[in-house]
Amino acid sequence: MEFITRSAAETEQLGARLAGALQPGDVIAYRGDLGAGKTAFTRGLARGLGIREPVTSPTYTIVNEYPRGRLPLFHFDMYRLSDPEELFDLGWEDYLAREGVCAVEWSENVAEALEGPITVTLRRDPGDENTRHITITGGRFDADFSL
Repeated sequence: MEFITRSAAETEQLGARLAGALQPGDVIAYRGDLGAGKTAFTRGLARGLGIREPVTSPTYTIVNEYPRGRLPLFHFDMYRLSDPEELFDLGWEDYLAREGVCAVEWSENVAEALEGPITVTLRRDPGDENTRHITITGGRFDADFSL
């Protein structure tokens, strides 16, 4: 499924819509350049899950936890990881066992460790700095599923 958003607020709204369809144990694998809107999308996921805390990028902490929603949200940033094995050193399996949603920025750095993720690809429109082209694939989203 492909979507076009024309502002950070619309990107957040799309994230909130996706959150309504998420189930315990879902993994969101983000793909997109720096500034593509991954954190904005995650803010929407959090809001859609009923999380009221401010959502920030986990660039320096690797993971931010938001446990107070319909499902807990674990927001990872794998930019600094160079080997998928490092993901397991962080306790990845423990996060999966907590039956929340794991949202993984820079997922390509740990792709071999992610099994059956929902992939959210965010691309900037070259003609408009506010417009994003967002594709959601994987899992049940490969079928005829509408948000």
